[in-house]
Amino acid sequence: MMKRSVWRGSLVALLAGLFLLVYIEGGWIGLSKVRAASEAAPMPAARNQPAPAIDLSGLDGKAYHVGGARSKALIINFWASWCGPCHDEAPDLERMYSKYKNELDIYAVNVTKGDQLEEVSKFVKRYGLSFPVLLDQQGSVANKYRLLFVPTSFLVNKQGILVDVIHVLPAEELERRIQQLVKG
Repeated sequence: MMKRSVWRGSLVALLAGLFLLVYIEGGWIGLSKVRAASEAAPMPAARNQPAPAIDLSGLDGKAYHVGGARSKALIINFWASWCGPCHDEAPDLERMYSKYKNELDIYAVNVTKGDQLEEVSKFVKRYGLSFPVLLDQQGSVANKYRLLFVPTSFLVNKQGILVDVIHVLPAEELERRIQQLVKG
């Protein structure tokens, strides 16, 4: 019995090490190109600085531009269909959008470079996402934001200033941050 648990522990440690090696090298999911390009890119806007501009096409075929002052606060959520935590947060984002859509826009930026368009569409349909889904097919926006992993959300106020960076949060905390954002 003891040998079996030692063997399992060793196997788990080995698999975790291999995962980290592959993740760090990025060959498995293609984020090495995002990471390498972001290391060479100038430092993007930090908190309390203007959010980097975005010009992307949406899954709906429309063109979307973000940059500068706007009529509503904005959450720019980077995600991918293969990302487990992205599945976890999608229903909360949809609920928050439905509740605050008069004061808040949400743009879900799919890191398409590591994703299949068919899977993106399935994800959107599965969670009934009613906010725009933008396609970062070249990884250029992910590079501007120096994206390290998904999901990551950037909260931008009406003045176009990046005020917070968040990852998956419990629904109550997400709503608290949204309330702060729309008040500011």
